[in-house]
Amino acid sequence: GRMMLSVLVTLCCVGLVTAEYQPNWSSLDARPLPSWYDEVKFGIFLHWGVYSVPSFGTEWFWEQWQGPKPVKDVVDFMNKNYPPGFSYADFAPMFKAELFDPDEWAKCLSDSGAKYVVLTSKHHEGFTNWPSKYSWNWNSMDTGPHRDLVGGLANAVRNYSDMHFGLYYSLFEWFHPLYLQDKANKFVTQGYVSDVMLPQLYELVNNYKPELIWSDGDWEAKDAYWNSTEFLAWLYNESPVKDTVVVNDRWGIGDHCTHGGYYSCNDRFNPGKLFPHKYENAMTVQKSSWGYIRNTDINGYLTIEEILYELVSTVSTGGNLLMNVGPNHDGRIMPIFQERLQQMGSWLKINGEAIYKTKPWKYQNDSTSKDVWYTMQQPPDGVTYSDVVYAIVLSWPDDFNLQLGDVIATNQTVATLLGYSGNVNIKMKGSGIKGITVNLPNLPMSTPLQWAWVIRLDPVLTEETLDSKEHNILK
Repeated sequence: GRMMLSVLVTLCCVGLVTAEYQPNWSSLDARPLPSWYDEVKFGIFLHWGVYSVPSFGTEWFWEQWQGPKPVKDVVDFMNKNYPPGFSYADFAPMFKAELFDPDEWAKCLSDSGAKYVVLTSKHHEGFTNWPSKYSWNWNSMDTGPHRDLVGGLANAVRNYSDMHFGLYYSLFEWFHPLYLQDKANKFVTQGYVSDVMLPQLYELVNNYKPELIWSDGDWEAKDAYWNSTEFLAWLYNESPVKDTVVVNDRWGIGDHCTHGGYYSCNDRFNPGKLFPHKYENAMTVQKSSWGYIRNTDINGYLTIEEILYELVSTVSTGGNLLMNVGPNHDGRIMPIFQERLQQMGSWLKINGEAIYKTKPWKYQNDSTSKDVWYTMQQPPDGVTYSDVVYAIVLSWPDDFNLQLGDVIATNQTVATLLGYSGNVNIKMKGSGIKGITVNLPNLPMSTPLQWAWVIRLDPVLTEETLDSKEHNILK
């Protein structure tokens, strides 16, 4: 008996030792962000659910139709096109995903140059894209597709690409009776959290092992109601993805841009200047909606130039870009989205060196040429700034002379236009003086270099390095 007691005490102590993170923000916020996330820079977001059937308005269709503040256009759309008594649940059998080929999706998404993908496992409508035991008859196995959409894409992404697989999950559901009961009780009860939300999150993590959890739908209650810190402590200490998983900051009122892993702050968050914490700019190719919308004309989509501005300005200031496309109800990624994905892939194939695994340089947006953003190679340990700097040019100067106001070059500095084999000449204002002119080449009409161009500069100095060992290069 004593021996058994001794073993139990030992096991308890071991358990205490391995519980590295405590369920409070000071402990959880101290966890280092797994390195893969900062290195990859670019991911694809997929909003796909029952809302993809009406594909009208936005993915908030149900709320806009039958919520507390109905939207007239949405109400009129339903009255005009559907019989009286038609419910939102009646859309679910139409969400068949009959043309969904997860292997094709994985290839299409990977060809964009994205290194991670985030799929909506459940949006605010509550429909789960996996066979959840905690969402009876309101999941993709019991109705609609009659298949496990999350599992299908997870397997394809892992089998046919090098992308990391992540999942979006909405903490709340607009119309779940248990949630509405807790809300009526001013969130002093947690029936919905204990019976639906937490069991679903454990189900997702244990079954699909996502390396990223994109939490959302948290803004009506504080994190104490959602049990956010308890869940994250389990995620970081015990879950099957404890060493690699990354999360965002949407865990309750007041947590945005303050607590969690990386910060997503607001939708389409792009600070335009160096941000003190790793962040993500989650944005949409279709300007007004995350889910697929049928009644959008060509002007409703971002151009490749507009998307590259988002990528470049985001990575330059320390963020990742998570670019959203909305598949339609039968499981197709529409040609306009495919084109943008292919364009990103062709650009990154040539210029990815200036994006992947880079760090923000001392300067982000050039002081002279406002359409130029900088990144730098990962510097050696103990060194603040790398010698190798990338100037990413979003508009080609008419006279072919690119003014870079923040660069200090040396007589040994070599300029290279990525994807171009010829020489690129630079003119310095003087040794150790800020400001150079890059004479860009006259590219042939057939050039694959388009939309944005990257000048690689090596070595580049900063004011801090002028008096150190690098200064010898100048002499």
